[in-house]
Amino acid sequence: MNQSPLDPRLIIQPDLLRPSFGTRLRRYFFTGLVLAAPLAITASVTWWFVNLIDGWVKPLIPNSYLPDAYLPFPIPGIGLVIGIIGLMLLGFLTANLVGRSLVNAGEAILGRMPVVRSLYKGIKQVFETIFSQSGTSFRKVGMVQFPQPGMWSIVFIAQEAAPEIAGKLPDSDQQLGVFLPCTPNPTTGFFFYLPRREVVELSISVEDGAKLIMSAGLIQPGEVAARIVPQAGR
Repeated sequence: MNQSPLDPRLIIQPDLLRPSFGTRLRRYFFTGLVLAAPLAITASVTWWFVNLIDGWVKPLIPNSYLPDAYLPFPIPGIGLVIGIIGLMLLGFLTANLVGRSLVNAGEAILGRMPVVRSLYKGIKQVFETIFSQSGTSFRKVGMVQFPQPGMWSIVFIAQEAAPEIAGKLPDSDQQLGVFLPCTPNPTTGFFFYLPRREVVELSISVEDGAKLIMSAGLIQPGEVAARIVPQAGR
């Protein structure tokens, strides 16, 4: 039985498997963008932060003590270094009895000011909670059903509800405060209390949870982002 010859249109040419020149250019462009954009954004944010601290600290230092007065060019970051050293020195001084006495005296003066008192106490409590080494604030990640049953959202678990709050809630189960951040900005969101049984704790770090939220699920916990490098000739 004679076999009919193959249709030339069905034969796949090797050249057809190679991406076109325009495709390779787009691939090179996105590869460069993936590599350069994080570096550029990180450098811009760092430069902005350094200049911000310099603008706060340098005016408080006499010009004769700044190296900018003796050099033909300004040195960025001097204010940041002086600020860090100043905070460390302040913490050292307040660690003894005399320093604590001065801090208590200053807080007593602020406590007599109607508006400043509430503002200072609220801000101080927030900073003490965030930088506390023994606290559990925002050190766990969980999931809750939001905005409706069957839909799960990532939350950061705060502390348990205070007795005066838990006593007013109808559910007798232990109440947890959770913060539900928004994508892609995790600094905004909703804070609410839920029974512990409705919160599913995850064994991932807060950093991984923040990456998951900011990337809208593209960066999974524990996932190592693969660097996109085009192969030669493709």
